[in-house]
Formats: sequence, C-alpha cells, structure tokens
Amino acid sequence: MDVHVSDLVEVPNEAQQEAALERRAQRLQRQQTVGEARRALVLEAARSVFEASGLEGASMREIARRAGYTPGALYSYFESKEAIYGALLEASLSRLQLAVDEARSFKTSPDKTLPSKARAWFEFYAQNPRDLDLGFYMVHGMAPRGLTSDLNHALNARLLAALQPCEDAMLAMGLDAAAARQENAALFAHGVGLLLLQHTRRIKLFGQQAEHLFEHYLTHLVARLSPSAQSAPAKVEQADLFGR
Repeated sequence: MDVHVSDLVEVPNEAQQEAALERRAQRLQRQQTVGEARRALVLEAARSVFEASGLEGASMREIARRAGYTPGALYSYFESKEAIYGALLEASLSRLQLAVDEARSFKTSPDKTLPSKARAWFEFYAQNPRDLDLGFYMVHGMAPRGLTSDLNHALNARLLAALQPCEDAMLAMGLDAAAARQENAALFAHGVGLLLLQHTRRIKLFGQQAEHLFEHYLTHLVARLSPSAQSAPAKVEQADLFGR
C-alpha cells in the first residue's frame, strides 16, 4: 500500500487542541448571546402586540412582523403566543419577587417586616405600570382569556409566592392561617385598587396620592394586627341616658 505525504494528517498538539476548544466555546457563547438578544427582541415585540390587541387578538404572524422575523422563525423560540405571554409574565414576576426579597426583613419585629414587604410590591407596580397591566391582564380586559389552565395556575403561584412574606409576617404577629390569608388578600386588593386609580389617573378625582393612602392603610393595619390590639377586649360604645 502506497502512502503519499499529502495523505498524512497532522495530529494537533495539546496547545492546539486547547486553542480549538477555546474557539469553539467562544463561538457557542456568541451564538447563545445572539439567541438571547433575538429572544428579547421577540418578547418586546410581543409585549407591544399584547398591549394593542390583547392575548386573544394577538397572532404569531403579527408578533413576528414587529420583531422582524418570519412566523416560522418565531416558532424556534416559542411554541405559541400563550407561551410568549407566559414568558413575559414570568419575567415580570421574577422582578417582582426580587424586589420583595430585597426589601428589609426584621427577624424579631414582624410588625416592621409587614409594611417593608408590602411597600416593596406596591412600589414595584407603581414604578412599572406596564407590569401591572401584564400581571392583571388589563391589556385586554380583566379575565385571563387565552391562557391555559396550567399556565394560569403556575403564574398565580408565582404571584402568591411574592406576596407570601406579608402573610408570613402576619402569622408571626399572631394571626392564624385563615385570618392571615384573608388580611393578605385584603391588603393586596387595597393596594391594587389604588394602583389602578393611579394608573388611570382617576385618583385625581379625590385629590389624593396613592402612596399616601397606601401608607395610611398600612399604618392602621399594623396597629390593628398588633398582639396588644388583638388581645384587648372590643370597646363597646354606649350612649348615656341623654342619648349623647
């Protein structure tokens, strides 16, 4: 068997192998960076479509058009518009969770932890009204139309997790589980109502500021839930003989 010099293949040395691996890693990193950038572009385009048309009225074709892609290319990132909506909302809830986690906790003073954590989620939505719209489906009505049951359940669980520190503080203040859940729901409902008034500018009708009203509610809530207030007998006002 004849062997020609041209048939010989040079075996790379260790340094050459390491250099080749480094180039391959850099190439993969560039591809990942580009992929993440394209995915972010798709999400931003989808957000604008959802705001204009809602989840029901949105289409993969319109999202692709705004992102500058073909519909086929879009499916390499997301399987449906519901998946895109879920990704947007999940990212929003992750930012909300981070804001609440970063808010100060007071190990021995749950009466201080409660307002600290409540302010965190309230200020997050006050400063990010688009996230408020996204999180409460106000981009197209209040009902979670178009979301699958599993996706809606998963996203609701993420929201409840972000609100859980407030409920934990209430438990530490002496409330039982049912009462803490009820008070936490009332706190969230009050805050969202104020945010909605602020977001729609209806708060101006009352000459009030949402932040001040929320602080007022928090102050009275903490006072009402304090152990001393819970243990004190209810004061019954009784008119005197003259009806005063």
